[in-house]
Amino acid sequence: MGVLREVAASFVVPGPAGVAIRDRLKGLTVGDEEVLRLVGGHLSSLASRDLKARCAAGLDHDTERWAQRKQALTGQASSRWAGSVTKATHDQWALARRGQAAHLHRLQAGIDMVRRRLSLPVGARGSKRSPGGYRSEREWHAKSRRLRVLQDRLERVRADHQAGRVRVVRGGRRMLTTRHHLPQAQLTEAEWRRRWEASRRFLQADGESGKRYGNETIRVGPGGQVSIRLPAPLAHLANAAHGRYVLAARVAFAHRGEAWRDRVQANRAVAYRIHEDTDRDRWYLTASWTLPPVKTVPLATARASGLIGVDTNADHLAAWRLDEHGNPVGAPRRFDYDLSGSADRRDAQVRHALIRLLHWAKRHGLGIAVEDLDFTAQTTRERHGRRKRFRQLISGMPTGRLRARLVSMAAELGLPVIAVDPAYTSQWGAQHWQKPLTSTTRETTRHDAAAVAIARRALGHPIRRRTTPPPHDQSDRAGHRTVQAAPGIPGREGPRPRIPGPRTRSVRAGRGANAGNQNTQNRLGCSAEQETWQQDSLPLSP
Repeated sequence: MGVLREVAASFVVPGPAGVAIRDRLKGLTVGDEEVLRLVGGHLSSLASRDLKARCAAGLDHDTERWAQRKQALTGQASSRWAGSVTKATHDQWALARRGQAAHLHRLQAGIDMVRRRLSLPVGARGSKRSPGGYRSEREWHAKSRRLRVLQDRLERVRADHQAGRVRVVRGGRRMLTTRHHLPQAQLTEAEWRRRWEASRRFLQADGESGKRYGNETIRVGPGGQVSIRLPAPLAHLANAAHGRYVLAARVAFAHRGEAWRDRVQANRAVAYRIHEDTDRDRWYLTASWTLPPVKTVPLATARASGLIGVDTNADHLAAWRLDEHGNPVGAPRRFDYDLSGSADRRDAQVRHALIRLLHWAKRHGLGIAVEDLDFTAQTTRERHGRRKRFRQLISGMPTGRLRARLVSMAAELGLPVIAVDPAYTSQWGAQHWQKPLTSTTRETTRHDAAAVAIARRALGHPIRRRTTPPPHDQSDRAGHRTVQAAPGIPGREGPRPRIPGPRTRSVRAGRGANAGNQNTQNRLGCSAEQETWQQDSLPLSP
């Protein structure tokens, strides 16, 4: 048996750092849409040039160059528009940089795996934790050539990373590649062009506390009236004072509208983004703001009344409620979702499953324990080889989306979320809990048992069930109990309390007066045991 890795400590997940809400811009006129396209197209060209300058600077970029970029854009838009463009450019470059580092990590992991499998004899058997050698000499030869390809690719990416070069496509590389496969995407060139321009359009502005309604560039009043500060070259399109354009549409945020209105009336910073959904032919406004850091609930407090363990799977969430001692309570729950279809449908499915889970947790007033999953190194083809369906299964699990939504939605309900190390939870849960929790009326799945293991680890208990004492050493004499309570719980080894009323056992009511006396029940010579025990002194001489 291999050496088990160290299990990381559980922790309470901090709450969300920000809030984003969205509403549709209803009632836009043809002139409003034309102005939005002109403003977004003009700012898009400025953002593209700024991104090119930022990528050219690479690692030599500093605050002085940032100021120079902003100054160059101010004359063609405004100071605030220039600040929003440069900040969005910097965030996009930083995101590409993080993606490049993750790509380096995946390439190195793939190279290490191929090297290891090439070093094993052809046909060598593997284990559950590590694959064996390749099946045939033909596959071995193909993988040796692929090793050279991965090494060359790693050298190029590493050189770019060291030089600070990143490759970014405004609008998305996937949308750009779709241009060469229009028949497969079932799009015409005009439809693709419209989507491409909508994805590259820049209509977003950061907020500023102390200014009117928290944003001077895209201003939204408490009544929902939206106005935009036009860039200098498009100032002639203004229909209001001070070079502003007021849209005919009004917004009314149904979700968290009161919180947004309080911020706007207090002139606190709110960032806005206007975007077009070409599939639905609609325009939307997204408002976002940051939340002050809130001190999380102590881990001991979150464990006080028990937890709900949740096991994440490709098509459902398996959950089970545990008390503070780590004992399963009630029946397991299953919350299904279907991840087929569009991205909006998949997101709605995950959100609906989490709503049902959180409402169940809220009824019992318990926190939620989940695994701190990260499959970035587990989905490579080099690790799992021909197990394509297994790689697709892991890749399809919505770990990132589910984790972000769970933390945000649980914070709204005041429920703590505890993240645990996912090491061996499925294996040990099935080994120690699946069979004992299965009965004639309930079939416990491997995922249900994993949920119990996750909750026990979050509660600080070992996953392994404590061994049941021999029948004649149990507290109630060949009884049925198992010892599941924590070691420090008073009376965990004691007898069951006497319940008045009619009995269903063979012992009638009023009998068994010594049932609560452990001395009489389990020991012989009880009268001697009640006296103080003292050893006689040993003789000093024969």
